[in-house]
Amino acid sequence: MGDDRESESDGRPVRADARRNIDALLRAAAEVFDTSGVDAPVKEIADKAGVGVGTLYRHFPQRPDLIKAIIRQEVDACADAASAFATSRPPGEALAVWMQRLVDLVATKRGLGAALHSGNSAYQSLPDYVFSRLTPALRGLLDAASAAGSIRSGVDAHELLLASMRVATPASEGDTAQARRMMELIVDGLRFGATNTGPGD
Repeated sequence: MGDDRESESDGRPVRADARRNIDALLRAAAEVFDTSGVDAPVKEIADKAGVGVGTLYRHFPQRPDLIKAIIRQEVDACADAASAFATSRPPGEALAVWMQRLVDLVATKRGLGAALHSGNSAYQSLPDYVFSRLTPALRGLLDAASAAGSIRSGVDAHELLLASMRVATPASEGDTAQARRMMELIVDGLRFGATNTGPGD
């Protein structure tokens, strides 16, 4: 997840039961924030996760801690998906599928938008975290697809990621279908000038 609270103060990993509580809290919080907003009572989150309010506060003393942990967990999952797609699909397809996975990531912001755009300094580090995790993941997919001739060469991973996340913005507002269509247009544009247009790209 990338959150500092995943380790004990002496550096030891979190116990399995604590890890389960953290995972349950993050799932519950994401669902509650999506339906009830980021100001939903913490008791609603704790009840949904099947833990006490004290357990929630022990892992996430402040609401921004919980929101940042949700975002970081989703970003990590998206970054890890790049490797999974790269090993299970042809390069061009792996890139296209991952770009749609990026839409799913942006969609998770739907319930968190009010907090993330609040100006709270607690969230200032999130953009750097997002790009530090996702840019290398996208670069690897681009390099493989370019080497296979599925897309043109010379595409800047950081610029493409920035553009793609902006294109996927409708997903954070509830219109995931539009975001997916627009992302398909971006992928089609990457294929312009490709040297290989055969099946499996």
